[in-house]
Amino acid sequence: MPGFSLEQFARADGITGPIIGVDEVGRGPWAGPVFACAALLFERPAPQDFLNALGDSKQLSRKKRESLAPLIESHAVIALEEASVSEIEELNILGATKLAMKRAVEALEAQIETPIGLALIDGNQLPKLSCKTQMVVKGDGISASIAAASIFAKVARDQYMADLAIQYPGYGWERNAGYGVPAHKTGLYSLGVTIHHRRTFTPVSKVLTQKDS
Repeated sequence: MPGFSLEQFARADGITGPIIGVDEVGRGPWAGPVFACAALLFERPAPQDFLNALGDSKQLSRKKRESLAPLIESHAVIALEEASVSEIEELNILGATKLAMKRAVEALEAQIETPIGLALIDGNQLPKLSCKTQMVVKGDGISASIAAASIFAKVARDQYMADLAIQYPGYGWERNAGYGVPAHKTGLYSLGVTIHHRRTFTPVSKVLTQKDS
């Protein structure tokens, strides 16, 4: 169960200022932007049953994530940002992910009007931030702050892709959020590539190559 041990260790090591959790969602899909969320949860009062419910967003059911998202917004300071498909194409997905994370941290810092003391970053790659950073592999299973960011970002991006699916039916984005499942692949070959597809991703570029040949 994720908790606040990392934040407590950081305080013991002399970190001052807010300690936040940061996570992304959407690195793997063939379509849509990558989202990043920064969450300030540590040292904010929150019910224990709410904290106990937090976990890795990928391990929670969609219904559970959607029920937690408004609670996260109530008990944490949240900043949600993205990097667009064009930025993914320009920077590659890792660079775009780091950009989205940077934007999220800066947006949260602007909300609280206090310099961030430490950003706990899920994964093994760190964005360049003005504050101290600490990477936490599988952090959404360790840090409640990262878990909150993960869940909120996942719910927001899933809804974004569901809204896009209304405009671009046939790819199953309302169910697969742009990931490369068979229904999405079928849509790609039958309907073609949209402006929301990541053209540098191999499955999408293959379709483009075949259409041009």
